[in-house]
Amino acid sequence: MENLIAGKVVVITGASSGIGKATAETLAASGAKVVLGARRAEKLKHLVQSITDHGGQAAYAETDVTNLKDLEALVALAVARFGRLDVLVNNAGVAHLQLMEEMDVEGWEQMIDVNIKGTLYGIAAAMPEFVKNGSGHFVNVISTAGILIVPTMGVYAGTKNAVRTISEALRQESKGRWRVTGISPGYVATEFLSNIKSEAIRATHQEIADQISISPESIAEAVVYAIGQTPDIDVGDIVIRPTVQG
Repeated sequence: MENLIAGKVVVITGASSGIGKATAETLAASGAKVVLGARRAEKLKHLVQSITDHGGQAAYAETDVTNLKDLEALVALAVARFGRLDVLVNNAGVAHLQLMEEMDVEGWEQMIDVNIKGTLYGIAAAMPEFVKNGSGHFVNVISTAGILIVPTMGVYAGTKNAVRTISEALRQESKGRWRVTGISPGYVATEFLSNIKSEAIRATHQEIADQISISPESIAEAVVYAIGQTPDIDVGDIVIRPTVQG
């Protein structure tokens, strides 16, 4: 089967660990040229070195997705280093799980800024290149939290469902010019839960995660599957979670 990943230039946000890191490694191993953004520049530096040591092509820039100029600079780096942009993976995200009566307004604002605005800023940064090229692919990492609504996840799920809605509108507006894929992971073995402020809520989810989580590489393979389709195929939504997750 022809490798349709090889040669593609892919920007990935939230790439310093977890799903973003696994996606970068998996795509690079398949021949993609990856450009990685995250706030932890030192981790990105080591990841890029590892990819290049294994024969891949990669670049990085310290990136805060709540800053549009950072995302524009990340896209500009991709174009300057590799000549174009083919895929944007909006992976950066944060979860602050609390009962709404706890009034974690700061957490609400951060989830809105990272999960929603960060995705929109990624879209805004990549769109001029996709319009110019007449093609492109947005891959937005969402969550199963927006599919099954439960207490403590109301605002987090709300931000993820906003991305789900944005993704579908973006797909319809494309008229074949760019592709849009939503990836909704369930429990994955990453650092993601460490951001939860409530010790009790964090401990509850960590206990579940320790028992059932799947690997970030499993999510990376879903991203590779979506990107690796022929141009006439748009993989709209992939839900990938542990078989035992409710």
